[in-house]
Amino acid sequence: MTPLDLAVLAPLMNLTSGRMDVKIGLIDGPVAIDHPEIAGEHVQEIAGAWSGSCTQSDSVACLHGTFVAGILFAKRGSGAPAICPDCTLLVRPIFGEAIGANENAPTTRPEQLAQAILDCIVAGAQVLNISAAVAQPSIQKNSALEEVLNLAVKRGVLVIVAAGNQGTLGSTPITRHSWVIPVVACDHQGRPIHQSNLGNSIGRRGLRAPGDRITSLRAHGKMLTSGGTSAAAPFVTGAIALLWSLFPQTPAAQMKLAITQAYLPRPTTVIPPLLDGWGSHQYLLTMQARRVLG
Repeated sequence: MTPLDLAVLAPLMNLTSGRMDVKIGLIDGPVAIDHPEIAGEHVQEIAGAWSGSCTQSDSVACLHGTFVAGILFAKRGSGAPAICPDCTLLVRPIFGEAIGANENAPTTRPEQLAQAILDCIVAGAQVLNISAAVAQPSIQKNSALEEVLNLAVKRGVLVIVAAGNQGTLGSTPITRHSWVIPVVACDHQGRPIHQSNLGNSIGRRGLRAPGDRITSLRAHGKMLTSGGTSAAAPFVTGAIALLWSLFPQTPAAQMKLAITQAYLPRPTTVIPPLLDGWGSHQYLLTMQARRVLG
C-alpha cells in the first residue's frame, strides 16, 4: 500500500491540487526552490534569521526542508507525494545550514519557534507545518510559545507538529497545547514506527500518518528516501490544505474536528488514529449539506 493510499489521500488529490489562496506555513530548513519539480511561482519566502533558499544543497537543513516541501508541494508526477502543489507555500526557515550540520534531527529553541509561528500568522498562513524538535525539557513551560499558539487559536490557524523521534512517552511545550495536532509516524501497515514519540496528549488530539520509507525531493533534481515524524506531519498538513481548497468557508475549529476525527469515539490510548483524508472530506460534505438544508 502506498503512503497516499494508506492516508486515503488519493481520492482528494483527484479532486484538487489545491488553491493559491490556501497558504501553508513551512517552518523548517531552507528549501531548494530552484528544484525542477517545485512550482517556484507558488513559493514565498518569509524573512527570518536565515535565508529561505538553500546555499549548501547537502546540508541537513536544506535536505530536511526540501524533503518536507516535496511531500507538500512537488509537482504531480515528480515521484514525491506532491499533495498540494497549487497551494501557496510560505517558507520560514527555523534553522540554518551551518547549524546542526552533524545532527539528524533539527532542533530549535521555544522563543525562535514562537517568532517563526508569529511570522507565518502575520503572513496569512492558514495551516502551519512544523517538523522541528523543541530543545527544552517537557516539564518547562515557555510563555512566548504558549501566547503565540493562543494567537493561532484566535486567528484560526491550524498547527501541525511532528511528534518527535526519540521513542519516548511524554509531551513537549508544543505538543501538549490543546490547539496543536501532533503527528506520529507509521509504517506501510499503519503501525507506529518504533522511534516515534507517543503520549496521552498525542493520543487524544493527534494523528498517525505515513512516515516510513517516504520518497521526496532532494536538491539538484535528485530524490531522497527517508522517514520519521518529520515525514509524517506534511501528510496531515497537505490533507488540510486540500480540504480547505474544496471547502474554503470551513471554520478552523470544524476543520480540526474533521481532520482529527474528533467527531468519532476515540479510545483512551497513547496511539492516535490514522489519517483518513477521504473520511474527513465526507464529514465536511455532510456538514456542508446540513448548513444548506438548515
